[in-house]
Amino acid sequence: MIYKYDFLVIGSGIAGMSFALKVAHKGKVALICKAGLEDANTYFAQGGIASVTNLAVDNFEKHIEDTLIAGDQINDRAAVEKVVREAPGQIKELIRWGVEFDKKENGEFDLHREGGHSEFRILHHKDNTGAEIQTSLIKAVTSHPNITIFKNHFAVEIITQHHLGIIVTRYTPGIKCFGAYVLDENSGEVNTFLSKVTVMATGGCEAVYCNTTSPLVATGDGIAMVYRAKGAVKDMEFIQFHPTALYHPGDRPSFLITEAMRGYGAVLRGLDGKEFMQKYDPRLSLAPRDIVARAIDNEMKQRGGDHVYLDVTHKDPEETKRHFPNIYKHCLDIGIDITKEYIPVVPAAHYLCGGIKVNLDGESSIRRLYALGECSCTGLHGGNRLASNSLIEAIVYADAAAKHALKVLDRYDFNTDIPEWNDEGTITNEERVLITQSMKEVNQIMESYVGIVRSNVRLTRAWNRLDILYEETESLFKRSKASREICELRNMINVGYLITRQAMERKESRGLHYTLDYPHPSNQ
Repeated sequence: MIYKYDFLVIGSGIAGMSFALKVAHKGKVALICKAGLEDANTYFAQGGIASVTNLAVDNFEKHIEDTLIAGDQINDRAAVEKVVREAPGQIKELIRWGVEFDKKENGEFDLHREGGHSEFRILHHKDNTGAEIQTSLIKAVTSHPNITIFKNHFAVEIITQHHLGIIVTRYTPGIKCFGAYVLDENSGEVNTFLSKVTVMATGGCEAVYCNTTSPLVATGDGIAMVYRAKGAVKDMEFIQFHPTALYHPGDRPSFLITEAMRGYGAVLRGLDGKEFMQKYDPRLSLAPRDIVARAIDNEMKQRGGDHVYLDVTHKDPEETKRHFPNIYKHCLDIGIDITKEYIPVVPAAHYLCGGIKVNLDGESSIRRLYALGECSCTGLHGGNRLASNSLIEAIVYADAAAKHALKVLDRYDFNTDIPEWNDEGTITNEERVLITQSMKEVNQIMESYVGIVRSNVRLTRAWNRLDILYEETESLFKRSKASREICELRNMINVGYLITRQAMERKESRGLHYTLDYPHPSNQ
């Protein structure tokens, strides 16, 4: 089947849905969801969204400087200034869409402070800010007459000149996107979605790791599709490991203990109950995430433990329950009363700072294709994301992309020469064990060799192992009908390769990328 939409949006988090809402008054929008509308990284964001709102003590320059320091000074300053200065306006937009942020009795925002921030500037809704934003946006998009939602649909490939028989390389000028081939999981058919403008908003890729706080749908789909289409992908080596995921063996994804808890006053302790962050950074438990994650990793390796502890027992119990009701309940359900007992925590893959390279309008290197949210690389984060900068980045760039797309929309038309998906000669894959086992291998390779601390030897081993899996999986894909499982495996391997290759290319330790072979930044 062939569909035609003015805007094709692949992904249903804050980036995809806010873009859809910002353009739907000018055209028909198809919103592609690989699962349901709630199955997005946005929904699971606990901490909050950063924006300068308390001008009595805070200002844009402070937020800009905090972002640059956290990013190890390799951020794109233009992107940083754009996001910081446009953040308050987009907060107002979220409120207009129904998002409710916590306020004090006097009506002011109840602002949190997180690691790397010099001021209290994190707007939040209890400890489930992402869920509040996601549910509000879902109400808005489902009620808009110009937005059609396709649940349980999986984008297999974006459509470019390659599908017209034209040879496309990374050096081919003017690669264009005409839409995407999308698998309907209910029917098993791959349909053709033609569009004037396509938006990639597919989230991150943390499911390539064993330990992750992200939903398992985060398999790097958009990044892999754009890479295969010869688009530019950048800074994939910068994987942020959240320092404090709940240590509870068997859980995947891991339950996140928000950084806001350390901003609230929680303290990291070793298995012996003693504080240890004073050995690593003067900011102690409020140091940026890369420093805290490496410190925990080092403490675990030195002492042979599987975790460390986060201690919030010295805070007022009722206040703790009020600020962190979901964390309190979740921990209590597994036998831990956080008001009386330490919380066992361990670092876990949490966020990708790199991705599809875009400009200040969210445009990728492929014409008519925008990339927004975690799958994009705007340059905002540099070598390390400052806490709670991701949600605001997503909506600021969704706004920029929407404004740009609306200006150029009339220049584009549908390319009706696109052939339908060809699966002639393929068979339904009955060897699911091959796919699930290969996924486990990808997880083990990335966790063991491309984790918090890296080395040339480890990265080379990962490269070689992933190459074998790539050859096996491409052979299986070519002879099988498209399924979500085989497509996710392909994407995970592609993304694992990109993380590994770009880590090998960076001959220094910078931000989230730390290698034993080059322990210092190249500018020292």
